[in-house]
Amino acid sequence: MSKIGFIGLGIMGRPMAGHLLDAGHELVTVKRNKPLAGELADKGMQELADPKAVAEASEVIITIVPDTPDVEEVLFGEGGVIEGLKPGTLVIDMSSIAPLATQDFARRIHEAGGEYVDAPVSGGEGGAINAALTIMVGATQEGFARAEPLLEIMGKTITHIGGHGAGQTCKVANQIVVALTIEAVSEGLLFASKAGADVAKVRESLLGGLAQSKILDVHGERMIQRTFDPGFKIKLHQKDLNLALEGARSLNLALPGTANAQQLFQACVGHDGADWDHAGMVRALEALANHEIE
Repeated sequence: MSKIGFIGLGIMGRPMAGHLLDAGHELVTVKRNKPLAGELADKGMQELADPKAVAEASEVIITIVPDTPDVEEVLFGEGGVIEGLKPGTLVIDMSSIAPLATQDFARRIHEAGGEYVDAPVSGGEGGAINAALTIMVGATQEGFARAEPLLEIMGKTITHIGGHGAGQTCKVANQIVVALTIEAVSEGLLFASKAGADVAKVRESLLGGLAQSKILDVHGERMIQRTFDPGFKIKLHQKDLNLALEGARSLNLALPGTANAQQLFQACVGHDGADWDHAGMVRALEALANHEIE
């Protein structure tokens, strides 16, 4: 069993940390404004002053925080992980961040004597709760071999994509596909509703054909039931699409569908929807149509 420093106890991180505790690992985290309470505290997770103290107490460090600057602050800021990093420590970043920055972070951790793995996840809150996440890994062969047993506790499909940053590149591609599929499902269900069809039955029928997808299954139901409490917030998906569009610019690549999806998300933000689940994109299309799915 390992002593693991787990930094980032949000919608995704909290259940992921719980699975590691259930597997018998000892976990520490960074002390927050409010004392740690609930299931994680009951299972023995301990709080320490800062990321430096977490690193000093850990053999493995896992981070899952919102954005690239957050990862950089945790790892390299004042009182950061690197100040307490011990030789041979495995650092696994499971956030969704910029691939080029990830390569730089990996270099700096390696120079400090650690091993770095980027392992962003897909599957949303449900995947985290059910330990059924898809995990996309960028690492050396040695780093992947060390990380894989821990990743298998939190996920169902673990794929070593390539070297450092490759996991994050795969995650950006994932977020492009997810955003455009949400848009497609939104448009299909909105069309069916406006035409007077029973939308629930339309969705049921589509799930049996070539249009079947996890997005149609999970988020199509959200759209019909009007349940937009976040499993994954629009503002976080916006961040991921920014990474896609910035990367496309550097590659001289056109991503018109991605740009359009980003504008629909921005329309939601303009209606105070930054914290809606990303299935809430349908509301922007509903506003354009002056029609709400029934």
